[in-house]
Amino acid sequence: MTKLRVTWTKSGIGYSRDQRRTLRALGFRRLNQTIEHDDTPSIRGMVFKVRHLVRVEEGSEAE
Repeated sequence: MTKLRVTWTKSGIGYSRDQRRTLRALGFRRLNQTIEHDDTPSIRGMVFKVRHLVRVEEGSEAE
């Protein structure tokens, strides 16, 4: 399955509570942190919701 590398690039301060909670649900704890997730529709939806706060790169296939 393809992996997504998601990097948190902009603070959630000043944005709605559900967007800040989405960042936490993705697993972020600090700014500029990078996390890898499987490319699933639910993860894509969460990333789409906070697309203005994160940077996404598509990775290669998992081993």
